Amino acid sequence: MHGIGSRVRLAARVPLRRTALFTALGLFAALDAAASHHSHTVARADAKSVPASYPPAADVVSPNLLRQPGGVSVSEGYGSALAADPQVPRRFFLLCDRGPNVDTPQENHIAFLIPTFTPRIGCFQLDGKVLRQIGVIELEDEEGQPLSGLPPSPADGGTGEVPEDVAGHVLDHDSRGIDPEGLAALKDGTFWISEEYRPSLLHVDANGRTLERIDPYGAPGHSLPQVLRRRWPNRGMEGVTVTPDGTTLAAVMESPLLNPTKDAGKKSRVVRLLLLDVATGKTRQFIDLLDEPGIGNSDITALSATHFLVIERDKKRPGDDKEPSRVKRLYRIDITDASDVSDPDDGAGGLLVNGKTLEELGEAELQAAGIRPVTKSLVLDLLQLRGGYPHDKPEGVTVIGDRMVAISNDNDFGIDDDGHGNVVAKKLPAADGAIDRSRIYFIPLQQSVLP
Repeated sequence: MHGIGSRVRLAARVPLRRTALFTALGLFAALDAAASHHSHTVARADAKSVPASYPPAADVVSPNLLRQPGGVSVSEGYGSALAADPQVPRRFFLLCDRGPNVDTPQENHIAFLIPTFTPRIGCFQLDGKVLRQIGVIELEDEEGQPLSGLPPSPADGGTGEVPEDVAGHVLDHDSRGIDPEGLAALKDGTFWISEEYRPSLLHVDANGRTLERIDPYGAPGHSLPQVLRRRWPNRGMEGVTVTPDGTTLAAVMESPLLNPTKDAGKKSRVVRLLLLDVATGKTRQFIDLLDEPGIGNSDITALSATHFLVIERDKKRPGDDKEPSRVKRLYRIDITDASDVSDPDDGAGGLLVNGKTLEELGEAELQAAGIRPVTKSLVLDLLQLRGGYPHDKPEGVTVIGDRMVAISNDNDFGIDDDGHGNVVAKKLPAADGAIDRSRIYFIPLQQSVLP
């Protein structure tokens, strides 16, 4: 379809304008669920109730083959984020992250199979039960130069990740490098992207060229809160969405910040939700309490100015013999009565309570301090889907029509490491060992979750 470095554009790209992303939607009949601190409403997905125009799921057909090391196919891996094109029915944008990579035996050293890979947005048309790629938007900096997926150095806001090639040679850091994880499509045809490295928010035009980039290192009035510098490596700003009126961005961190220490972050359930006024740059912060330490959020989509859908998950694979996944959930969150926990002084550790960072506080301590997290209600447990859910990384969510959500998975380019830094195929235990593929699930709902 297209090779590395080529730029395939949509023939009708210019007139494809975005309108409001959200219409009425609903939930199916509630099933029983229990968790003492949440109001839970679980949706039961039923393939027979999927509207005729949407299949239960659709795979990306014939993804572009990038490399084949040792006979392992490395193909374009879309699904780190998902946005529906509201102007063209059955058309979707899927985000591709920093490029194919695997962990190495050396801590914080990452092997990049294609160091020159350019992160990109793919455009796909749903055709029956498959997703056909009809275009790609490669991401560029302000000067129109391709962006890479290599991490910046600590001096440029990086977290200490060291890039290597597959032969183990250390590569140069890239001060402009991005690891895109969140995607929002605007009415004017542009996109907002959240990325994990610095972390930062990028506003790009319809051709992928950066219009502006906002991070915690910017000038006052055009910067993210400094406390976000303490994000967990490879667990930064995981999702971004725009409110239906287009005035506000909402971005969610994947995991608790390492604030003030790594140990505090590992024990914490506090994840920060950031709201940014597009016109003024003013930000607000809210707390989303994870169900348990060690898990994280992987995408967000707006239902209104105060209500959002958020994916919460662990990093495990369903059906694994040793440690099967337990958490793959879609929540509706409401910030209406939640406390804004922004720090007026924009200090390195953010707002402090009795000398402690928010990440050090438990639920009782937050309550004693008068800090109210967002409220949560369970919309869908992916592990309870009829037919099962075999993926470890549900990372994209959007709303379709009045009775459906769509959820995409990040298949990691179809590869994994064997624990020794070697590339192997990424296989799914819950799918009889099939290799993971980029897929969108179309899940019908019945009771409205709109405010």
